[in-house]
Order: sequence, then C-alpha cells, then structure tokens
Amino acid sequence: MLGKDHVEEIDRVLRGQDTGRDRLVSDSWQRCVETYGMDPARPDPAHIVTETELRAHREQSERLIATARSGLHALFRQVAGQGYVLLLADAKGVCVDFFGDPRFEDQLRESGLYLGSNWTEDLAGTCGVGSCIVTGEAVTIHQGDHFGLPHTPLSCTAAPIHDTRGELVAVLDISLLRSPSPKSSQNLAMGLVTSSARRVEMANLMAMTRRDWVLRVSTSPEFLEVDPEAAVALDGSGRIVGMTSGARAALQPTGGADLIGIRIDELMELSVDDMPDLMRGRPSEDRVLRLKDGRGLFGHAIAPQTPLRSRARKQREAALPGAFGSFAGPDPALGALLAQAARLSPTAIPLLICGETGTGKEKLARAIHVTGCKAQGFRAVRCTGRSLADCVIDAAPGTLFLRGVEDLDPPAQAALLANLDGRGDLRVLASSRAGPEALREHLREDLFHRLAGAILTLPPLRHRADMDWLIDRLLRRRSADDMRLSPAARAELKARPWHGNIRELEHALDTAVALCDGRVIDLPDLPPAPQQTVRQPPAEDALETVLAACGWNMSQAARRLGVNRSTILRRMRKAGLSPP
Repeated sequence: MLGKDHVEEIDRVLRGQDTGRDRLVSDSWQRCVETYGMDPARPDPAHIVTETELRAHREQSERLIATARSGLHALFRQVAGQGYVLLLADAKGVCVDFFGDPRFEDQLRESGLYLGSNWTEDLAGTCGVGSCIVTGEAVTIHQGDHFGLPHTPLSCTAAPIHDTRGELVAVLDISLLRSPSPKSSQNLAMGLVTSSARRVEMANLMAMTRRDWVLRVSTSPEFLEVDPEAAVALDGSGRIVGMTSGARAALQPTGGADLIGIRIDELMELSVDDMPDLMRGRPSEDRVLRLKDGRGLFGHAIAPQTPLRSRARKQREAALPGAFGSFAGPDPALGALLAQAARLSPTAIPLLICGETGTGKEKLARAIHVTGCKAQGFRAVRCTGRSLADCVIDAAPGTLFLRGVEDLDPPAQAALLANLDGRGDLRVLASSRAGPEALREHLREDLFHRLAGAILTLPPLRHRADMDWLIDRLLRRRSADDMRLSPAARAELKARPWHGNIRELEHALDTAVALCDGRVIDLPDLPPAPQQTVRQPPAEDALETVLAACGWNMSQAARRLGVNRSTILRRMRKAGLSPP
C-alpha cells in the first residue's frame, strides 16, 4: 500500500467509515491518533531501549526466559526456513529474547525486530506485541494493519503468555520482514504462536508448582498427556493455587469468579483425594472428569515432586516478589537474606548493601527498587569525584543508589550528608566493598547512620550453596544452542575460589562459550584459573560455610579458599567440625 493511501485509509476509519479492516485494527488506529497523538505519516525509527534498561528488563524476566527458551528454540527451527523472526517481549513491550537469521541482522535492527526493541502501542502504534498487550488476545497485524508507515511491510502474529495467577507477563511474536499479501497467509503462524504460548504457560506452571498437584485437562483423550489444553495446580486442600490461561475457558466457559482460591470440588465432581486415580497407569479415555455444568473433560494428574509445603512456608514463599526470584537458587542463607530485602523494600529505611566486588550488590539494589518504588526512577552514582553532591541535588525523586561509599573522602562525606538531609523524596541505597565495621571506622558517624538504617551483606560466591543453579542460569543466558558443561568442567568451575565472584564467573563462561566448538563445554574450553594469592587460614565460621556450600568436599573447599587440603583438615579437627 502506498503511503498516501495508508494515511487516507486511517483518516476514513477515524471518520467512522468501514474500510474492511478488522475491528481490533480500527480500534487501535483510533487510540493511536486520539489517545497517543501519533501521526501515521511520520517515519519514526524503531524504539530501542538502552543496554542498562534492557539488562533490567531481562533480569525481571529471567525465570520466564529460562523456562521458555528450549521451546522457543524449537519453534524457531520450525519457522526459520520461511524467514520468520521470533521475539519474546515482556509485559511492558520490550523484547527480552530473540531468535533471527544473523544474515539479516542489519535489516532486523532497523525494523525493530531485535533484542531491546520496545513495541508498546503508544510508541510503535498498531503492531503485534502492542495490540496483544492492550487487548490480551492473540492477534495478527499484517502489513497495512500497522499504523506507522515504516512497519507496513511487516507481518506480525503475537499471542499473550500469562503467569500462574492469570496475569499477562509476556508476549510471543513471530514476524516477517516481507510476506505474501493475503492476511490468511498467516493462519499457520497464528496456530504455531498460540500453541507455543500455551506450552510455555504449561512449562511455567510445572516449574512453579513442583510441590503441588497439577491437573491437566483436554477435550480429547489422545492429546491429554502430550499436549493438554489447560492445567491447574492444587494445594493439599484442593484449592487452585495456579493455572494456565486456558483453564478459565475449560472450567468456566460462561465466566465467573477468579479460579485462584476456588476448591476444585466446586467446579467438578472431584476432590484432591481422587487425584491419584487420574495418574498414568489408566487409559486416558477412562480418566473422565464431570464438571458441575454437565460437561465432560479428560484429566491427567501429576503428583507433587516433593512433600507438600506447610501453609506457613507457602505464605512466606508467596510473599517474595518476582524481582528477587532470579537472584538465587537453593541456598537457605541467601534465601533468608532475600526475604529480609523483600520485607524492607516497601519501606523508606535507607539500606546498606555490603559484599565483595562482583557479588551482585547493584542487582540487589535494583530488585529492591523495582519491588518498593516501581513508579519512580533509579539512579546509580559512583562515590568518587567532586560532582557527587551535584548528582544528589539533581536526582529525580525515586531511588538513589550510592556505589562504593567507602571511597568517600571527608569533604565528600560532609557534602553528601548536607544534601541528603534536604532530599526527603529520595530512597537511599548504598553499597560497600568493606564490611560494616570497617565502614563505620571510615565514615563519619552521622553519615554512617544516615546510610545504614539496615544492613544486608551478600555472601561471596565461594560461600554460596547454589553454584550448580547459578552456573546453569548464566550459561542459558549465553547460549542459544542449549550448550552444557561436561562433568569435569562443572567440577572445575565449582572448585575455583572466584575472588571476582559472579562477574568473574560470567567472564569465564563467556570465554568458554566462545572457544567451544560443539555443544559440550569441556576443560580445554575454560580459561585458566587466575594465580591464587596466599590467604590467611579460614576462620571456623567461614570454613563451615564453605564446606557446606561444597557438600563437605574438602578438596573442593580447599581450592575455593586457596589453601591446602591438609589445612582444611587440620582446621576442621581444631574446630570440631564434621560432615552432618
């Protein structure tokens, strides 16, 4: 469609004329002009967020990206031959994961079909991701359906992805730079993207409810176990604690109350005690569910993978916001620290975050900000140079993150304190490589108490018990080809002392991915470990922490601490330590 014709058609739609466009498209055009004040003739470039903003968006979506990645990679293999690009956007419209042909990278970047592009409707106009977010429905925005002229060659088909409580958290989109003219040419794309979104929701539900019963349902017994239409998770009392978006249509087709919190026996002739009868071992056609409205479905039950959690523990886990969910794996000490951070996030208490370089102090600060101050800005300032006071004066209301407060000299401390006292609209978070006691000796007392309303101390990587989880998470972020570590390479990484902490581990994995020829990273692919410096023998409390993190493997603990195995054994005997 020529640009002039496109603009004239939008004008006719705004005057109430029927041009044959879908109602969804016409409504979106009207919003673009009347609500967003957009001009279809203006050749706006693609909207790409900054690297810092993209990192924050990806961190908040990290759990979903990890859950969805293998399925999305399989989908891309299906459609790559036809020239499709696959985007995963978060609920704010920012592309946080991407699959595309690197031969067309420049064209894809220019069109916005790339990592970091922002496809919200108020920025990009009528488009697949933006219109899907607004309507909550799967959509195809084909060529001239787009509002902006630069996007009219594209064809975008998008489907919403919901979390286990039914809230939209992401959009899956497959797009073409060029496509056949008929919109019906994208019918197959619509089927693929909606079924893939359903599978992502199913995988997410299974990952998030491992300790609960999961009931998967289908109208066909043949697809019950391989590709069910919907699922719900049930706690020990039979109440629905999670679901896929298809569950509402499957169990309440005429609408009704929110499914979350409803007992399953209110919807069908079934209780949680009947769930074992719906597990594998019986033919699918015999596993019939009778709903209270008279309909029948086929059901497949999956038992909890671990014992059912206590009600109090469930409440504690449910209270931990999603921004903290991607920070740590199964590490009880770090989990307790994150629970404290979550409870402190909504308060105005100034927080001091201590930890060695590379332990994730700024990431924790951003999680605290996202949880407690979502509507306002986040500004990070390094505590060096004479411009620090000006940064405080000029900072917009929101969160001010002071990086490295141990670097403040006495004049800077005085200036900082004076300016902070006049800024009641700032939530102050500070970080320090020094421990609280060393920092107390360095800072003037009134400034220390102004910054350290509460103190959170992140453990060094060598003290963390979730190394396997962390290594796998970081590797998934760096590899689109499902690369994995050989047992020898994994053991080597787990045994290193990691004086640079997570940052050093990230660089090691970057190097290994670049050097690896296949899909299995082995010892030769790893960069050599840095030369270890002589360290003081570990104190008993630190020694016990490291031993626990290493599963009481003395050789591994010795390598992490940079000492001999005999030193570890001698210190264990002196402290009276022994494996549990």
